[in-house]
Amino acid sequence: MNIRSTTLKDVIEIIPNIFSDERGFFFESFNENTWKKQGLPYSFKQDNQSYSIKNVVRGLHFQTGEHAQGKLVRVIKGRVLDIALDLRQESPTFGKYELFDLDSESGKMIYIPEGFAHGFAALEDSIFHYKCTGEYCKSAEAGIHWNDSSLKIPWEVDSPIVSLKDQMLPTFEEYLQGSYSVN
Repeated sequence: MNIRSTTLKDVIEIIPNIFSDERGFFFESFNENTWKKQGLPYSFKQDNQSYSIKNVVRGLHFQTGEHAQGKLVRVIKGRVLDIALDLRQESPTFGKYELFDLDSESGKMIYIPEGFAHGFAALEDSIFHYKCTGEYCKSAEAGIHWNDSSLKIPWEVDSPIVSLKDQMLPTFEEYLQGSYSVN
């Protein structure tokens, strides 16, 4: 397993050791003892999986307060453009985002800690998996508008398919001002 820092403080890129032969491949996507020895987060409470057709954009989502979640994300099938946006006001990377190209062949994973908004765009029909450090709580659900012009995120999809709920999320500025409703 190779561990790389990213431009965002505390966001980690994990590249597993993949063992391939004529039958296919194998890799260990998570091992508590290995992660503990590497100083990586290893306590997860919930696993989630989604399927998205090409051009679906999901996000930018996060959980607030005591229900904040760290996420270990990876693609099981397909390819996505994954986005992490730092919402931690005390962080040197506050308000900055990073893009990650995740696909099923590389097995690359990204750990996004609590205090980040997260989203992705399906560049192909994709199955997306993420482990969460906390359980989902509807009343703590929040987000930032996926296409906020002040963030200038290059989503890399020509005809984005976005849920009505995600279209109604506040801008980054509205989030900072607290002038929005969480639900």
